[in-house]
Amino acid sequence: MVRVPLTPDELERGQRLGALLREARGDRTVLTTALDAGISPETLRKIESGRIATPAFPTVAAVAGVLGLSLDALWTQLCQQPASTAVDDDGERLVS
Repeated sequence: MVRVPLTPDELERGQRLGALLREARGDRTVLTTALDAGISPETLRKIESGRIATPAFPTVAAVAGVLGLSLDALWTQLCQQPASTAVDDDGERLVS
């Protein structure tokens, strides 16, 4: 099976997802969080670092559940475009 390369937007969203999960984890260890979510610590490390930019939904849901994150709120934060890359109704890039 051939994998299609990820787009720059997908890679950036993966970085943001990792940062949000890392921030939400706070003082909890990677080991404890990962085991509570039923995933390996290495998988969580890769997600948090952005090396796994598009983790499976059940994985994200499990980690979010352990961290007490709402999936709706997490998705909303991931879909927000940074102000420097926002576009107007005509598709023109806006500068902040």
